[in-house]
Amino acid sequence: MCLAIPHKITKIMDDGQAIAETGAISREIRTDLIDSPKIGDTVLVHAGFAIEKVMPEDAEELEGLWSRIRDLAGEENVF
Repeated sequence: MCLAIPHKITKIMDDGQAIAETGAISREIRTDLIDSPKIGDTVLVHAGFAIEKVMPEDAEELEGLWSRIRDLAGEENVF
């Protein structure tokens, strides 16, 4: 089973790279597999690659679900 975690792009860097955040975690990701990444986009990240953009109307619900998962796990910095 694969797990893709939603991240919000906070910085676009050169050569197909970006900085993205999920919860309290910020990390470098690759954006080669998606079209026209922009700051503020919510993307699904698997193995360090953004594999899909999330529609804006779905991003808020998805982030809420992941926030709930982090709360249930009892870890502020999980995922």
